Amino acid sequence: MKKLLVGALLAVSLLALAACGTKDSSNGAEENTKLVVGASNVPHAEILEQVKPILAKEGIDLKIETYQDYILPNKDLESKELDANYFQHIPYLESQIKDNGYDFVNAGGIHIEPIGVYSKKYKSLEELPEGATIIMSNSVADHGRILSLLEAKGLIKLKDGIDKTTAEVKDVVENPKNLKFDANYEAALLVQLYENGEGDAVLINSNYAIDAGLNPIKDSIALEDKESPYVNIIAVRKGDENKPAIKKLVEALKSKEIQDFILEKWNGAVVPVK
Repeated sequence: MKKLLVGALLAVSLLALAACGTKDSSNGAEENTKLVVGASNVPHAEILEQVKPILAKEGIDLKIETYQDYILPNKDLESKELDANYFQHIPYLESQIKDNGYDFVNAGGIHIEPIGVYSKKYKSLEELPEGATIIMSNSVADHGRILSLLEAKGLIKLKDGIDKTTAEVKDVVENPKNLKFDANYEAALLVQLYENGEGDAVLINSNYAIDAGLNPIKDSIALEDKESPYVNIIAVRKGDENKPAIKKLVEALKSKEIQDFILEKWNGAVVPVK
């Protein structure tokens, strides 16, 4: 009787093990491979939702965790609560690695979100008065981007020879309108400041603008050039960039189907990269 019981238990165990290692014969991927990706609500999570059925055909179950800030997604990636995150551009990732010692790498660039200038008081940058207050994010990683935009629009001039992706207000050498820069707010609060009419102009990242119902193309008084180097990426722990599920995620995000979705959905407010 004991032998029969042991034999039955062994058979059940072997069946369970076999089930865990089941392959999808159509593509060779493990069934129910779970991939957890952290993302900002818009546009990142919306884009990932479109990727879900593509990855499902590859035997990958994509789980999306949404975030409202720029700090937790990297903390959760480091603690292995996430397999990857999709919310940040390259200069921000580099600054986070420098400041926090994260051992992360860029697994692939997906899209650009042109940053915009918004104002309740003025309809163009030319209308900004002498001494106008410009409100921008307190994220130092965004300062070079914002200042480069203002320089490109002819409002200021930055010091020659510097890396403009890391420029700061102290690097402004010409400021004809004597603009004042207020960088005391979290990026997530900038839409509210704009809606309340604070300052003369507010620089807002497109993901927050779109999430709040703003159209960067129509509602901004100036928009960053689409050739911006601030590409939003898939970030992973070093070594994970070569995992099959991560490679398939990046491939799906770069597919024509998803690039067409991005262009159709946001009409230039979010731009896919090749």
